[in-house]
Amino acid sequence: MPDSAFKVLEILERSKEPVSGEVISNELGITRSAVWKQINELRLMGYDITSSQKEGYLLTHTSSKLLPYEVHKKLRTQFIGKKMRYLEKTPSTIGVGKQICSESNVEKLHGMVIIAEEQTGGVGRMGRAWISPSGGIWVTIVLKPHIPIDHVFMITMAGSVAVARAIRKEFDLGALIKWPNDIFIGNKKVAGLHLELAAEADKVHYCLLSMGIDANVSLDMFSPAMQNEITSLSAEVGHNVDRASLLARILKEFENHYLLIESGEYDAILREWRSLSCTLERRVEIRTLKNSFSGEAVDIDEFGALIIRKDNGKLEHVIAGDCVHR
Repeated sequence: MPDSAFKVLEILERSKEPVSGEVISNELGITRSAVWKQINELRLMGYDITSSQKEGYLLTHTSSKLLPYEVHKKLRTQFIGKKMRYLEKTPSTIGVGKQICSESNVEKLHGMVIIAEEQTGGVGRMGRAWISPSGGIWVTIVLKPHIPIDHVFMITMAGSVAVARAIRKEFDLGALIKWPNDIFIGNKKVAGLHLELAAEADKVHYCLLSMGIDANVSLDMFSPAMQNEITSLSAEVGHNVDRASLLARILKEFENHYLLIESGEYDAILREWRSLSCTLERRVEIRTLKNSFSGEAVDIDEFGALIIRKDNGKLEHVIAGDCVHR
């Protein structure tokens, strides 16, 4: 969105009455024709703006799109999300992140958030397809962490805590974390996270943390079988939610927890993750690439592995795999 369109929008937002094209053109030092052009740009971005030759332009409804402009109005972070890239449609935000990191100085990208209205080829954990229709929140955060490589997994934990806490605060819903990286409301998944990193030896070049949240996603587009397993925030609260407000809160929560990691306060992250877990203290089935087994999820260790007390009494530390609640 051009800066001039933002400036026109700011003028319209300040007024509850129609604003004439002449007033806007005088304030911004542009022609009436340029004002009209920017008004049309705003309409294309989803803003409802009425116009009349007699009275001028009136903003009647903000855009329902997850525009950086709308998120920034509510963002209270130091660095996460200060830079954003917005796309109407892309195969995946994490793919865009990889391309950007390959072409730029990653240090300068630290904290950038890539937003897509829709992903056509979203990828989740273990290479699974990630269905990402319009109405959801599909973002990737670019990070240049100064964290020991054996603790990078805590970025995902911090993200999971941030999403669960934001949903709880924003909507008073009992969001919980299902190991390793899903967010559940009741027995249905509402969000998931995925972390990819570029590293060599003990040096992390960059991390890409993707979050996918079924915010205003209609469940009717999914099969009956999937509807038994997933939910959306709009379905839970009975109306569409303010995605910009929720994302701003998530980014603030994530930044708070990310800073704890960078300061070495790992126990604080682990304690909060445990307090929000719906996996611990219940019977689970673990499925890895090599085998599967059942037992009780008793804890998570300092490296993010789920500790299972197997039926034979032995403890097993699971780094990666599927966890099925029983």
